[in-house]
Amino acid sequence: MNNKFTIINKGTHLYKLSIWCFLITLLFSLNSCGNAKQSKTSMGPQPKLDSVSIVKVFNAIPAFKDQTLWAKSFYRERDFQLGWFKNHTIVPEAKQLLDVINRAGEEGLNPKDYQIKDFSKLFAGLEAGQSDSVKRNELEKEIDLALTGTYLNWASDYYRGIVIPTENKEIEWDVKRNKIKLHKALMTFLKERESKYSYAEFKPLHIEYSYLKEALKKHRQIQAAGGWPKIPANTKLKTGQTSPVVVTLRKRLMIASDSAASDSSKYDEPLVSAVKNFQEQNGLKPSGLVGPETINLLNVKVEQRIQQIIINMERWRWLPKSFEPDYLLVNIPEYTLHVIEKGKEVLNMKVITGKVLNSTPIFSDKMETVVLSPYWNVPMSIIIKEFQPKLINNPNYLEHLDMEIIDNKKNVISASSIDWASISESNFKYTIRRRPGPKNDLGDVKFIFPNTNDVYLHDTPHDELFNQSKRSFSHGCVRVEQPIKLAEYLLRNKPGWDKSNILNTISLRKEKHVALKEKLPVYLVYFTAWADAEGNMHFREDIYGHDKKLASEYFSKIF
Repeated sequence: MNNKFTIINKGTHLYKLSIWCFLITLLFSLNSCGNAKQSKTSMGPQPKLDSVSIVKVFNAIPAFKDQTLWAKSFYRERDFQLGWFKNHTIVPEAKQLLDVINRAGEEGLNPKDYQIKDFSKLFAGLEAGQSDSVKRNELEKEIDLALTGTYLNWASDYYRGIVIPTENKEIEWDVKRNKIKLHKALMTFLKERESKYSYAEFKPLHIEYSYLKEALKKHRQIQAAGGWPKIPANTKLKTGQTSPVVVTLRKRLMIASDSAASDSSKYDEPLVSAVKNFQEQNGLKPSGLVGPETINLLNVKVEQRIQQIIINMERWRWLPKSFEPDYLLVNIPEYTLHVIEKGKEVLNMKVITGKVLNSTPIFSDKMETVVLSPYWNVPMSIIIKEFQPKLINNPNYLEHLDMEIIDNKKNVISASSIDWASISESNFKYTIRRRPGPKNDLGDVKFIFPNTNDVYLHDTPHDELFNQSKRSFSHGCVRVEQPIKLAEYLLRNKPGWDKSNILNTISLRKEKHVALKEKLPVYLVYFTAWADAEGNMHFREDIYGHDKKLASEYFSKIF
């Protein structure tokens, strides 16, 4: 792991000191005096390309081949005029592109993946071929295609991601993707069209990505300084205690927060406060007590954190160019639900997500309905594995569970009328459901956003589970800590559905479906690393192993 990131850093510095410095200097000279030997008029009109030559060039270069359609669209929209030359002079944006590629390591990308063409040779040829207009025209076309291919190759990775979730079943991510048209992004970059997105400035599409990029820079600085010190595994500290380990702990936390470390060996209040912050930022209860769980997280190597930051930057590239003004987002590893209104968070609460064997899927959809006093339909797997053996011996078994059986017309039928010994998943045509009430697994409220995963948000009678720091207890659906508060918010624009009416309806113990006035986008995502606006880094456990799978795929592609 250490070697991989050393390669990126060394490669970037080497280019800055040699080839790319030469290229940028040469580009300036071309813009300022490259045409001194021959007037622009004598060079004749700017050469044009054609569809056949574009396809031929792009198909011949493996790194450009996947960008062929984007290149054709780009040149077709400009009537096959060159994009990187104006009156035989290369545009300033070429310098910007090469500089951005030189710094691709700052994005967790590998600069070598985009240094496909030898621009030093191409630009030198352009400089030398001033007197031969035919030769120069051919070289201009070659350079133009090379710059376009380089931009599209880089922009595809930067704006869309290196790993494509839909092409890899191991990468479980079914959130709707961005729909960036790369040829339009290139036109924006060349200032030929305007866009509300930041293509012209080479900036990321999401501010959260920018925060992670800055965190990546800081963590690499820590890595370059030798990493952070290791805390002995058997360390246990309480407020006011004196121990030689405290000095090491102070250095460990002060390095992470860019503050000067003290030499005091007393576990004092400022250090306790720093430990509490660390615990909170890593998903632990902020007790201030230093024990095994906190020590394990303190001793995670900086190289591992760097990798974690990079793959979470990659996940941000997969998301739509922008979220809707209002949406609901559940970050599964964070065990937290966020409600966003007009781009700002207005509500958040703890959630319980699926167990490892019943993981909550990662996808997006739109919430449509709030269900008050819902029935809970028992999954077929539970009916066969748990209920069938007991119902064979006791057909009245369901009564003490406050459950009933209904047919496809929702008529309640007697359990004794079914031959439980002969049922199977294929021939069982009934539904077993638990009635609304205090025993109901869905609690008092259910939130529906129809999806093929049959996943929804809901209340739970087991509120004590929200006191746990790690909350993967469900069978895949998401349990919310404050269901009434969420229902009240979602129905705030629905006449007659204030908190009082919501509670009165629940008290009737009769299922009631209430449609939202407007459908609300819902995102179930998986981020194990993020940074806030103040620069504080937050990490969470890779509860489903998705980080490991993505890291394997991602780093195999960039090295």
